[in-house]
Amino acid sequence: MWLPLIGLILGLILGLLTDIRIPDEYSNYLSIAVLAALDTLIGGIRAHLQNVYDQHVFVSGFFFNIVLAASLAFLGVHLGVDLYLAAVFAFGVRLFQNIAVIRRILLTKWMEKRQRFEKN
Repeated sequence: MWLPLIGLILGLILGLLTDIRIPDEYSNYLSIAVLAALDTLIGGIRAHLQNVYDQHVFVSGFFFNIVLAASLAFLGVHLGVDLYLAAVFAFGVRLFQNIAVIRRILLTKWMEKRQRFEKN
């Protein structure tokens, strides 16, 4: 569980400390890639909390999501359609669903600990 969080923190620090500018024509691709990466990260945290985390699934899902999202954005640019919005919608929905499940798991664990503490 700590590997995704360490990667996120390291990526944020490196991003804030460097002065790399992304050209405007690539902004759609980058935004989709970041959203796909966040979706995978939150999904990995959810899987860990549910005790079904698999590193191979996490890594393959990370790269597959980014490639799929970038491909949709690329295809949309060549068709003249904002096709990247489909990826934004799909990853956004999954992101909120995973966050809701994480919240429920953590709330349930907290309530169980609280009940055990009150019984003792």
